[in-house]
Amino acid sequence: MKTIDLTTGQVQRVIVALALPLVGSSLLQFTYSLVDMFWVGALGSDAVASIGAASFYIMLGQAIQSLIVVGAGIKVSQAVGRRDQALIQRYVRAGRRMNLGLGLLFVTVLAAFGQALIGFLNMDAPAVEQLAYSYLLVSAPMLIFSFFNLLFARLFSAYGNTTTAMRINATGVTLNMILSPLFIYPLGLGVVGAGLATLVANVVMFGFFWHRARVLFDWEETVEPNRTDYREILRLGFPMATQRVLFTVISIFLARMIGSYGTEAIAAQRIGLQVESIAYMMIGGLNGAIASYTGQNLGARKVDRVHEGYRVTTRLGILYTGLITLVFLFVPNVLIGLFVDDPTTIDIGANYLRIIGISLIFASLEMIGNGYFSGLGLPKIPAMISIVFTVARIPLALALEPYLGIDAIWWSIALSSIIKGLVSALYVRLMKKEVSSLAEAI
Repeated sequence: MKTIDLTTGQVQRVIVALALPLVGSSLLQFTYSLVDMFWVGALGSDAVASIGAASFYIMLGQAIQSLIVVGAGIKVSQAVGRRDQALIQRYVRAGRRMNLGLGLLFVTVLAAFGQALIGFLNMDAPAVEQLAYSYLLVSAPMLIFSFFNLLFARLFSAYGNTTTAMRINATGVTLNMILSPLFIYPLGLGVVGAGLATLVANVVMFGFFWHRARVLFDWEETVEPNRTDYREILRLGFPMATQRVLFTVISIFLARMIGSYGTEAIAAQRIGLQVESIAYMMIGGLNGAIASYTGQNLGARKVDRVHEGYRVTTRLGILYTGLITLVFLFVPNVLIGLFVDDPTTIDIGANYLRIIGISLIFASLEMIGNGYFSGLGLPKIPAMISIVFTVARIPLALALEPYLGIDAIWWSIALSSIIKGLVSALYVRLMKKEVSSLAEAI
């Protein structure tokens, strides 16, 4: 399996070459999400709302799992930069073992408390809640395989090899796109069918990832991780996991507020999030690229390349999200109307895209900064920024709600994203002189 050296070559070409497969993976997932939303949307707003409700807890699991993914990804990328094969093997094995334990624990919690978790969203629609719970039960075992797929993709990226993950993701997405309509309609499984299709696709992807990972990481070696390796992964992963878990928990509380406006509002946000992911395809790819790039170059003590990598990545992010902002501002109704024909859902969703669109450039600054600091081994900085201003969304939404109604929730998200992006960019400037010291300390 090919390993790419990110410490040499023209910086923009290296960043783009690393980011494109990640963007390709996101594009594949986005394509599947769109197609799936078409199929589920045909079942009505209640079906869309049920999947939207269950998805909050799926995202919560993935947020918790970032404790392992982020920490292992940072340590492996830095070890690759140092060319230390024994250290690489230790961190890979430690991450794999912790990942399994965490996945089994979270799935058990979902199975035991799923109904209570769905009920917390206060949808006041028993039929929708039952659909959401059914979807959650099917999705729970899927998360074990999804956890490993996410971990392997991050570790491949740490090696500079993002193409393999894209190919495996393409296989899973294609399979999902074939099975989803088959399970939903001819087999008559509805929402549960969508969940089963995702489960099967993740199992297949896991098989491919496992096979390719054995080749790359040489699991037949006898190198064993020690307690310090586990602690290092947890230490580096904890800030980002805390940030992502808090982000998801805040989203769940906001979803509870949204639920008071009816299932149309929940469906509108669900569709809005899917359309919004157009922007995060590129931003997410740049986030993963700058994290691996920075980690390798820091490990190789090439500080000038670290700085240039951030500048190049930021320019690309601003250009792309600026174009998406224009689309969201001028044709939001058309985008939402592709999925549902309910006027209320379309109106709420269009307002969501207009308001969120204003913040996309700043969101790109935050996510790129997130990847940059992760590569430096300083995940506490983006975590602190995110925690402080994400928590502010709830009081801000409550303060604005009497005047703006449901739009207050969208504005609380947009305003906090703007502030987070600006603060992240400021921290990058303030930390510029510290990078040399960090390189020497590795």
